[in-house]
Amino acid sequence: MTAFLARVGAAFLGFLAATGRLAGFALMGLAGIFSPPFYPRLILRQIVYMGYYSLPVVGLTAIFTGMVLALQSYTGFSRFNAESAVATVVVLSVTRELGPVIAGLMVAGRVGAAMAAEIGTMRVTDQIDALTTLSTDPYRYLVLPRLLAGLITLPLLVVVADILGVFGGYIVGTVKLGFNPANYLTQTETYLETMDVVSGLVKAGVFGFIVSLMGCYHGYQSRGGAEGVGQATTYAVVSASIMILLSNYLLTAAFFGK
Repeated sequence: MTAFLARVGAAFLGFLAATGRLAGFALMGLAGIFSPPFYPRLILRQIVYMGYYSLPVVGLTAIFTGMVLALQSYTGFSRFNAESAVATVVVLSVTRELGPVIAGLMVAGRVGAAMAAEIGTMRVTDQIDALTTLSTDPYRYLVLPRLLAGLITLPLLVVVADILGVFGGYIVGTVKLGFNPANYLTQTETYLETMDVVSGLVKAGVFGFIVSLMGCYHGYQSRGGAEGVGQATTYAVVSASIMILLSNYLLTAAFFGK
């Protein structure tokens, strides 16, 4: 029993230590947000890379998710003669949950891995040490632009994902399921509230910060050459995905829990 408790305690202390290191890294990355030098070109480059180049994968995922959601909702509600609720379920599910979560996971897989690989390669090839030698703060130069880009970009991607997801449900509802287009749009507009959209955008900002933070942190901490960079890439995607799902529950409970 003593050995078991010792292992549990060691694991818990290790978790607290890792959490502290991650929090310290985030604070170091954000410390230079209000003081020069600033790197607006780097921030803009990251916004374009995270946002513009992620539009195809996020858009395709969102529109097909909306289409599948409409089909599955109709199949379930038809058993209770509640087919008219399909439009409401689609718009609320997409704006509240599916839009932010899907966009966050897609960006984590695409951008988080790339961040970890890029910064990890710079770490193992001593480029980060070279920045320090040149009196350039690596946190301000490498981490801060990516954190700000994540905060800015993912809500914009979620707006696109919401529109395309609802549009995908509209296409299936009107073309395949036979709903009247005007009635479908009326149902969508009637039951959609401002808080539904705002909560999704807040989630998106948090998810974007998590993706950037995990990519930068694991890349920055990587060691051991190419193998270490590969491990950092895997850790960045897995940890970002888990934290997105965990924070999604916490934010949902905060917005809509009773």
